[in-house]
Amino acid sequence: MQQYERGVIFVLGRLIGAKGPGIFLVPPFISRITKVDLRIVTLTIAPQEVITRDNVTVKVTAVIYFYVVDPAAAITNVVSFLQATTQIGQTTLRNVLGQSELDELLAQRNKINRVSYRLPTNWRKQQQSLVHSPLLYNCATCKRSRKSLLRKTRRSFSPCRLI
Repeated sequence: MQQYERGVIFVLGRLIGAKGPGIFLVPPFISRITKVDLRIVTLTIAPQEVITRDNVTVKVTAVIYFYVVDPAAAITNVVSFLQATTQIGQTTLRNVLGQSELDELLAQRNKINRVSYRLPTNWRKQQQSLVHSPLLYNCATCKRSRKSLLRKTRRSFSPCRLI
């Protein structure tokens, strides 16, 4: 095992624990070892189309940073902690951005990142083996949304007449 890896060992299906780094003996044929990387993992969330609170469709991509704290819990509590982290990131992204308006989304990125960090707290209490950082996102409005925004702003501002 490398310095940044741990091996979670199961003997006859029973968890023995996490070992490493270095060399250690694992009984052959009756045991199974799973390597877990303890370095920071970067996951890119697939582009999501989100409807904001002011009914504007926005295409958003995001990145999640996390690392494993307890390798044994990460392997035994969740079938695939990478996939679970991606799914909770997508859900959190949709929830947070759906509650904000487009202006807020574009102008107050740090505030939304702080909210998105606090949102999956219940999930984080159950899954104490992972530590997450806030979502960092990139936002692009769709052409249709841009046209509707332009129409909206044109209607709200009446032209001034000079007399």
